[in-house]
Amino acid sequence: MANSRQLAADLGAMLLGRGESIATAESCTGGLIAAAITDIPGSSAWFSHGVVSYGNQAKQQLLGVQASSLMDHGAVSELVVREMAVGVQALADADWAVAVSGIAGPDGGSPEKPVGLVWLAIAHPGGQTEAWSCHFCGDREAVRQQTVEEALARLLQRIHGHVRAA
Repeated sequence: MANSRQLAADLGAMLLGRGESIATAESCTGGLIAAAITDIPGSSAWFSHGVVSYGNQAKQQLLGVQASSLMDHGAVSELVVREMAVGVQALADADWAVAVSGIAGPDGGSPEKPVGLVWLAIAHPGGQTEAWSCHFCGDREAVRQQTVEEALARLLQRIHGHVRAA
């Protein structure tokens, strides 16, 4: 997979060319997606908000994640990352948003949610939100880096394939 810097540069060029913006909501990556984005000169033209919502309280207070979603499904779940993406999209008034929540390890896994499980979501313009999970291998750093690259690569695919409203 391409490195995160190149992916972020490509994302920025695409968003800038379309006049669109992105926001991030991160848990397990601790701001690494936002860091990859802000490593790109001029990123302030298409990125203004990156929320690190590592704890459940932050997810609720900053992003509007429902307490019942956290209680019933856990922080590492499809429903929670969808709510995180929609929440940061609204907070930033962004066209696009990406959210991630996972178990980077080395501890914290369970049979149902093993170390390396990450849920990701993208909130699209117009209200559509998609979510998917990945199970990454390696140590904590590897899981986090793979998550950043997966998020940026999928964003590029979705934005490239999205027809803007007239």
